[in-house]
Amino acid sequence: MPMNAQRPLGYWLKLVDSLISEQFTVALEEHGVTRRQWQLLNALSHGPATGGELTVALAPFFGEAVPEGEPSTPSEHLAELVESGWVAEEGHTFSLTERGATSLDKLTAIVDAMREESSAGVSGADYATTVATLQRMAENLGWRDNATSP
Repeated sequence: MPMNAQRPLGYWLKLVDSLISEQFTVALEEHGVTRRQWQLLNALSHGPATGGELTVALAPFFGEAVPEGEPSTPSEHLAELVESGWVAEEGHTFSLTERGATSLDKLTAIVDAMREESSAGVSGADYATTVATLQRMAENLGWRDNATSP
């Protein structure tokens, strides 16, 4: 491919997504949590939720290929978080424990640093435009925001 040939949008979307996933895996694995577990903790930071609500809210992340050895369903990830004492389960409703909230604060600082590093040199306005453009394209392709995303 000539150096000046523009690569298509799909190339950049897949590449950036792959690099983000790889970075999340490495950074969060060091703290004993998966990317999907961090996403579940983050979703629960907004308040208690049922397993079904969490599954709907995080559906895009569970549609991705699951790394080898990692649980493949939200309920398996939640079970690990309950076992670790980070999430409490009452009936069919899940909520963050104090330990989970403290851990999430530490993990959020790590994720924020990763986000800052990945968007270095990109203005706030350009970042907002990129996100808004991708959202519009998703809507044009039939996506509807029926759940609050983390």
